[in-house]
Amino acid sequence: MKSITIQSIQIHLISLPLVEVLTTSFGGEANKSAMLLELQTSDGVIGWGESSAMVEPGYSYETLGSSYHILREFLIPAVLGKTVNSPTAMPDLMKSVRGYPLSKHAVEAAVWDAWAKTNDLRLADAFAHHLPAGHESRGFAHVGVSIGIKPSHQETIGTIQKRISQGYHRIKLKIRPGWDFEMARAVRAALPDISLMLDANSAYTLEDVEHLQQADELNLLMMEQPLGYEDIHQHSKLQPQLKTDVCLDESIHSLGDAALGYEIGAYRILNLKPARVTGYTESLAIYRYCVEHEIPLWVGGLLETGVGRAANLAFASLPGVTLPCDISATDRYYDPDISEPAFHLAENSTIAVPEGPGIGVAVQADRLRDSAAAWHSSNPYTSIRWEA
Repeated sequence: MKSITIQSIQIHLISLPLVEVLTTSFGGEANKSAMLLELQTSDGVIGWGESSAMVEPGYSYETLGSSYHILREFLIPAVLGKTVNSPTAMPDLMKSVRGYPLSKHAVEAAVWDAWAKTNDLRLADAFAHHLPAGHESRGFAHVGVSIGIKPSHQETIGTIQKRISQGYHRIKLKIRPGWDFEMARAVRAALPDISLMLDANSAYTLEDVEHLQQADELNLLMMEQPLGYEDIHQHSKLQPQLKTDVCLDESIHSLGDAALGYEIGAYRILNLKPARVTGYTESLAIYRYCVEHEIPLWVGGLLETGVGRAANLAFASLPGVTLPCDISATDRYYDPDISEPAFHLAENSTIAVPEGPGIGVAVQADRLRDSAAAWHSSNPYTSIRWEA
């Protein structure tokens, strides 16, 4: 395989309107603010990465402001001019910075894209190149859809029916105290046969065990991250008291966390967000662990634009990803997205991996310009370019 040398990196800060507000236990979001990294190699190949940091520290302590600072002052200077034989070398190049997984992921993702393009590989095939034989991409990923908190049970049911009619086979409902099992029972009564899961986004505590046991009446695929966002130990106390499978999300930041959680019985299903675990190198290590231990695995989403969505879709197409992923079609969130081609849902609730090299989508210059202008109209941080 050919190596790449990182010649320059440019940060693009953008804001895109969402098709509809997505409300979770954190609150509602009407626009997606994002940070795209445009990396150029010494051979002129462009690679794209995306930071999933948000404006406010809700899902993660990283914000767009802190991510911008860490990238500008530390991570980008650490990698400029470096020759990379494999993207799996990136964690070592960035190890002087502790934490900041979303920022590291953005850099590493851009390297994966540029390296795959340099070697004329789809990103999915670049991932498979770093796995044992038999883990080649299926060429598609099974996907589901996430539905935020709605004003009423009836509106929730109506939205689910709309998504089912569009072809989604797995439904995820966001919950919080006061909007959880009564709503879920109403959904089950109206739609008894759907594949259904609940996502609490860390909204409960171990004192809510009896309340959470209501999940066992609902034939759920799983209940995602019911307790503290960094707490593995308390989930190990909760899971034995539930028949419903607990899925961990926010608590898992590394292979070590995944192994610890599984060995102490904190979860039975794992949601892998590559951005949350510093990137695709660590994701591959977690993937291998899940395959070895036969742990059901799926890939979550952080409202990524087409850049991040394409990369996650490539990873989700690997055969060890065994459950439907939160990678909905483009029109679920954006109209238009920052990139083309758009992602479309197939009849069997799958989305195909693009056939082009790397992430397989192209950032549209006019949309990049317009979304950057939307960001800069109300925010202080600016796009900037670094050269080796």
